[in-house]
Amino acid sequence: MHLKEVTFHSRKYPRKDCYPFNLPLFRETGQLTFDTPVTLFVGENGTGKSTLLEALAAACNIHIWRDTQRSRPDYNPYEDKFYQYLSVCWSDGRVPGSFFGSKVFQYFAELLDEWAVTDRGQFDYFGGKSLTTQSHGQSLMSFFRSRYRIKGLYLLDEPETALSPRSQLELLRILEDMSVDGRAQFIVATHSPILLACPRATLYTFDQSPIRRIQYEQTDHYIVYKDFMTDRNKYLKQKNDK
Repeated sequence: MHLKEVTFHSRKYPRKDCYPFNLPLFRETGQLTFDTPVTLFVGENGTGKSTLLEALAAACNIHIWRDTQRSRPDYNPYEDKFYQYLSVCWSDGRVPGSFFGSKVFQYFAELLDEWAVTDRGQFDYFGGKSLTTQSHGQSLMSFFRSRYRIKGLYLLDEPETALSPRSQLELLRILEDMSVDGRAQFIVATHSPILLACPRATLYTFDQSPIRRIQYEQTDHYIVYKDFMTDRNKYLKQKNDK
């Protein structure tokens, strides 16, 4: 593995009443170990998966492409400082990498178009044409196929967004193929039961504190999808009863 572990320095947190330092799992988790080529973060919305993923990117000096000129009405300065209270340990020195998120990707695709105005060869790295002229799902797969052939650490935040089940299966194969020789390491936050089924991957659940390992069949995602597929009428009846 390129990235071996991350340590949470909860005793140094600047505040206990402000997100993300107010989340019990970030106060009670001491360390996460990455000992498989693919690590998957699973849990309900709002449990902190994306927040930790972005903090890991900052701690690993991985740039996140986004429009920094936009402002939010309820800006939280502490959220951007979370990485300062994490320490990462590498196996053999830091490697390059990238961060993927749906909104981040859209900004990057538009920025790539600007670069291509003066150097159309930029498209050669992403299937030979603008990412913005392809469907959202097609552009994502073009990006995944090209970028993840390069040695590095790759952080992905819900990459299943806009992907059909077949495309999710293709992404699953990419995760397997690109990590098999140890060149690429992936840390992925996802709700996709297809991606969560990645062979030999480590799953960490954020639904319990501290963050802990969990088996695929124990995740709520697997249980809910399996129950629904087995007896969808039961779920539809529950909805009608309400």
